[in-house]
Amino acid sequence: MADTASSRAQPNGATGVLVLADGTVIWGRGFGASGDAVGEVCFNTAMTGYQEVMTDPSYAAQIVTFTFPHIGNVGTNGEDIESQVESAVGCVVREDVTQPSNFRSAQEFTDWMAANDKIGLAGVDTRALTRRIRISGAPNAVIAHSPDGNFDISALLVRARDWSGLEGMDLASRVSRENQESWEGGYWRLGHGYGRAAHDATPHVVAIDYGAKDNIFRNLVKAGAKVTVVPAKTSLEDILALSPDGVFLSNGPGDPAATGEFAVPVIKALLDRDMPLFGICLGHQMLALAAGAKTTKMHQGHRGANHPVQRVGGSWGDTEALVEITSMNHGFAVDGDTLPDDVEETHVSLFDGSNCGIAIKGKRAFGVQYHPEASPGPQDSFYLFEKFVGGLGA
Repeated sequence: MADTASSRAQPNGATGVLVLADGTVIWGRGFGASGDAVGEVCFNTAMTGYQEVMTDPSYAAQIVTFTFPHIGNVGTNGEDIESQVESAVGCVVREDVTQPSNFRSAQEFTDWMAANDKIGLAGVDTRALTRRIRISGAPNAVIAHSPDGNFDISALLVRARDWSGLEGMDLASRVSRENQESWEGGYWRLGHGYGRAAHDATPHVVAIDYGAKDNIFRNLVKAGAKVTVVPAKTSLEDILALSPDGVFLSNGPGDPAATGEFAVPVIKALLDRDMPLFGICLGHQMLALAAGAKTTKMHQGHRGANHPVQRVGGSWGDTEALVEITSMNHGFAVDGDTLPDDVEETHVSLFDGSNCGIAIKGKRAFGVQYHPEASPGPQDSFYLFEKFVGGLGA
């Protein structure tokens, strides 16, 4: 699977390639858009939801290796898109994409990838690539697709090596919406599609968009809130002018410490005003930074739909340590050892013990590292939306 560019010739029929910054060249069959793109190679262990993964802004500047071998079998449709903004630049899969077999399919995955300017690489030993990431960490790389099979490997290698990587990179500003909007969409039901938000609903939640998934807003609506979405760099004054009952901090891509340079002062000011806050993923990390903790780049990250998380904090009222099966997508994490005394750790990963949740003592402010809005099957975590929205105005 993985040889250096200098020691392995291009195999017959190879129309796609993944060139890692260490010189490794992985050949395959390209699909989707033609061209090349640079990013960090990660892996996702979910068996379903590939379209949601590929349109999640948290994957901006990343190349997703799917560990499940059959990707694309159910096609794509217009309802399963999480966002229209920048997201994953490409994906690596084991098997060739076949004809879709699903009544909801409106477009083949290969055509959808091409239409959305995303590059795919099939025919790769994704197990070996995943093991490589687990051992050596997530590498920088270039993914390329050329239908005629012509590649300048040396130039692609230079590009992979010259890319600075995700650490220190603020991507939230790049993927956030530019204008404030009142959220219109409700929750999805089979045969009915998406419902409509009730504009006279209370309480009112202002959601700061650092690269949000749309399903988060739908879950806030389902929990009973009216939602106004604002750009990542919205000022404190503009947020307060909307008279929110609570503020939501969304997921998003990039290094939380870099995004925190403009986001943390606003969050600190909201905490000083005892504004109820709820953060997910990057928003959770930003809340932790505002409370005085630190974040760190993970070796391989957590990405998948089957991550067990244990509730450990007494603030949840559990009589026993309950376990949730969660969806995750993050390459940075809150350093649990840096949590101040007034911050309680509420959730931890059962895979590696990393922090997955906090609550700030004396405040109505909490966050989780995972994605409670994701619905790959288990829906263990919807209670978080109910806890947040139900506590507003109390």
